[in-house]
Amino acid sequence: MAARTNPIPSVWTRQQREPDQPALSRAAIVREAIAMLDADGIEALSMRKLGARLNAGATSLYRHVATKDELMELAVDEVFAEIEVPATDSPDWRAAATGAARSFRSTALRHPWLASVLGQAGLAYLGPNLMSFSERLAALFTAVGFPEPSRAIDTVMTYVIGAGTTEAAWLTTIARSGETEAGFIARLLPAAQQAAAEHDHLADSFATPSDTAPEEIRDAKFAYGLEVVLDGLAMRLPPR
Repeated sequence: MAARTNPIPSVWTRQQREPDQPALSRAAIVREAIAMLDADGIEALSMRKLGARLNAGATSLYRHVATKDELMELAVDEVFAEIEVPATDSPDWRAAATGAARSFRSTALRHPWLASVLGQAGLAYLGPNLMSFSERLAALFTAVGFPEPSRAIDTVMTYVIGAGTTEAAWLTTIARSGETEAGFIARLLPAAQQAAAEHDHLADSFATPSDTAPEEIRDAKFAYGLEVVLDGLAMRLPPR
């Protein structure tokens, strides 16, 4: 007897069941899940709570989405539709790559859970929106002449996802405090100064509060890191 092959656990590898409630669609489930994730984070999302928000039992949800992991795959893919990638015929590949990176960052900050789950969301990269995003990036990096475009893309995305995860976590902490970012930093500064006092290379960083708005500091920090990454990639381009 031939060995039975176990199915790959992903929403993108199984056939969708016929719904038992016409008014309850997969799209509606995913939209509500994203709203819950945006408001309260991953920890607050459960199939039971989602069913209650949709006035449907968990059993009804499972006819559309087999597991919470599948739900996260769908949520990630839905959010990726918001990310813009400039056209491949852009005369400046760095400007185009920067535009894509900034769009990803903006999306990750609108959905603070996104960057932290990309490595955990099963086979999310098989989703149509994420595939489209990857294809547009591949077209851009191939058109400019990178000999290994996939590795160039991985390098950029590793930076963008890492920076986005850190920044989203910081903003989530501030949101939970109920304070403004500037107010939270002002309250935190004395403790930071005390912690850094005995570290010569860190003390100056906290010596005086900055007059620059916190969001401008975060923007500049992201832009600096991205420029460094693109500078390194530019050295890999063959001479024209």
